[in-house]
Amino acid sequence: MKSLALAALALLLGACQSLSPSSQPAVYKRTAWEHLQAGCQGRECPLVNIDTVHFADEPALNRLIGQGLLELTREAEGMPLPASLESHERDFLAGAKPGWSSYLQAKVLEQNNGRILVELSSYRFTGGAHGMPRRAFIDFDRRRQKALELRDLLLPGQEEAFWTKAGQAHQRWLTAQGVGEDAEFIATWPFQQTRHIGLAKVGVLLMYDTYRIAPYAMGHPLLVVPYPQLNGILKPEFFPRSK
Repeated sequence: MKSLALAALALLLGACQSLSPSSQPAVYKRTAWEHLQAGCQGRECPLVNIDTVHFADEPALNRLIGQGLLELTREAEGMPLPASLESHERDFLAGAKPGWSSYLQAKVLEQNNGRILVELSSYRFTGGAHGMPRRAFIDFDRRRQKALELRDLLLPGQEEAFWTKAGQAHQRWLTAQGVGEDAEFIATWPFQQTRHIGLAKVGVLLMYDTYRIAPYAMGHPLLVVPYPQLNGILKPEFFPRSK
């Protein structure tokens, strides 16, 4: 009887897990708008373009998205944040010159195993040869109700091993870009760590800001560390589940 009761309890727990909110894709809607400077007409009108997402039942993630987009409006570290996206729009357009623009976007890249991977991006042009793009990840764990950081993903004492694997991914990226044997390029743009890390189906993604490990023309380098290379490094719960 005891074994039957334990088996029944196991089945009940499994059913509860399968019905838990985090086991189903989160519902969200896209919100987008573009506004020009008041009273302006023509191709050079300053503009603010915002394209974001809002989740029906994930208020913590909504707050992270809003905060992350506001952080991307900063021109330099330490500058105060706007109170809201609307105030950013108002203040930017109030002082903008012809041709200036500010783009902000949040989009869902993947939903896997109770996690939601969101990419934040921005492009700000305020004169000069080109604008400045920026990007970031939010890897949101619905069960923990937080954005995952590298320390959440790794087994104890495995950070050095992880960055060794990341360095190998960087070498593969250099080869794919045709500069794997270019000693001058490698010396000028050496491998560095990044805080922009996300779990995807293909592996662990590492995204880099412009000018970080490559010149502006190469955009935001994206490295991929395949899961099989992370055995003994990544916590087992973060490996893709077998079907």
